[in-house]
Amino acid sequence: MVALIMLTFFVISFLTNIFGPLVPDLKTGFGLSLTTVAVLPFAFFIAYGVMSIPSGMLVEKYGMKRNMIAAFLMAFIGSLLIAFHPDYPTFVISLFLIGSGMAMLQVVINPLLRTAGGEEHYAFYSILAQLIFGAASFVSPWVYTAIVTDSSGTGFASTVRALAPAGLPWVSMYWIFTAICMAMLAIILVSRFPKVELTEEERPGAWKVHLELFRNRTVQLYFLGLVCYVGTEQGVANWISQFLQTYHGHDPATTGARTVAYFWGLMTAGGILGLVLVKIMDSRKVLILFTTMAMACLALALFGSSNMALVCFPLVGFFASVMYPIVFSLALNSVKEHHGSFSGILCTGIAGGAIVPLIIGWLGDQFGLRMGMLFLFLTMGYILSVGFWARPLITNQTISLKKGELADKS
Repeated sequence: MVALIMLTFFVISFLTNIFGPLVPDLKTGFGLSLTTVAVLPFAFFIAYGVMSIPSGMLVEKYGMKRNMIAAFLMAFIGSLLIAFHPDYPTFVISLFLIGSGMAMLQVVINPLLRTAGGEEHYAFYSILAQLIFGAASFVSPWVYTAIVTDSSGTGFASTVRALAPAGLPWVSMYWIFTAICMAMLAIILVSRFPKVELTEEERPGAWKVHLELFRNRTVQLYFLGLVCYVGTEQGVANWISQFLQTYHGHDPATTGARTVAYFWGLMTAGGILGLVLVKIMDSRKVLILFTTMAMACLALALFGSSNMALVCFPLVGFFASVMYPIVFSLALNSVKEHHGSFSGILCTGIAGGAIVPLIIGWLGDQFGLRMGMLFLFLTMGYILSVGFWARPLITNQTISLKKGELADKS
C-alpha cells in the first residue's frame, strides 16, 4: 500500500507539471495568444479550488478506494479526450477533468499514507513522498523531449509519436497519460485498502465550519499566502520555456524543457536543505532568507543574459522549495481548532496556480512576457511578508548547541 501511494505521488506530479514545456507548442499549434494559453493551466488549477473541500466530504462518505478510482477515471477521460480530439475547447474541458482528479487524489493519499505506513513512520514517508513528487516533475519534461525530438523511426518514442496528429507532437504525452491512468485504475481495483480513521486534522467539517473559519482574518491571510505560493510556482514554471524562446531563441522542446526539469529538480534539492535549516533556525527566518534569494534569482533570470536565465530560473525553484511547507505549517499552528477544515481551505488556495499564470499571460499580451512576469514580485513579496507578520501559537522546534551539548528549544 505504501508503494501504491508513492506511485500515486509520482503520477500526480508527472501529469501535473508537464504543462510548462508544452506552452510554446500549444501557442504555435493552436495559434493562441499568451492570455488564451494561460486559460489552459487556469482550467487545471481552478479544479483544485472547486474540488478540494468537497473531496474531503466525499472521502468521509464513500471511502478512500472509491474516491481514488473516481479520481483516476476522471483523469483517464480527460487524457483520452485530448488524445482523440486535440483542439483548444476540448483541451480546456479535459484539463479541468484531470485537475479535478488530481485534487481528489491529494485529499486521499496523505491520511492513507499515515495509516498504511504507521504513524511513527509518517514523517519519513511524507518526506520520501515529496522527493518522489519532485523526481516525477524532473522526469516528465525529459520524457516530452525524448518523444518530440526522436527521429529514429523505431522504438517506443516513435511509436507513441506516430499516434499524434501532424504538427502536434505534444499530444503523444496524453496517450502516455491515458495508459498510465488505465494502469493505475487496474492496480487500485485489485488492491486491498486498510481501514482509515481520519484524525481531527484530516477530518473535514461542515460547510458552516468552513464559512466561520473563512471570516477569520488569520485564515484569510494564510489562504492568500497559499494562493501566492502556488501562483508563483506555476507562474514561473509555466512561462520559462516561452520566455527562453521569445527572448533568447532557445528551442522549447530541448533547452526549454530541460530548464523546466531543472527548476523542479532543484526545488526538490532545496526542500532537502530546507528540512535541515528548519531544525536549526526559526522557520520564519528560513522563509525570509529563501524568498529573498528567489526574488533575486528571478530578477537575474528576467533581465540577465541567456546563460544567466538558464541558471537562475532553476535556482528560483531551489529557493521557492520551502515556501509551501513553511507557510502551510505556520498557518495550521496559528489556529487552535478545526485544523481539518482549515487544511481544506488552504488546499483550495492551490487555485492560485490558475489565477497568476492567467494574469501574467494577459499582461504579457499587453506589455511583453518579461513585463508580465514582473507580477511575480508581488506574489513573492506577499510570501516574504508572511515571515515578518506570522505569529504562530507554536513555533518550530529547533536544535541549538550550548556548551557542547544539543538542546531543544521551542
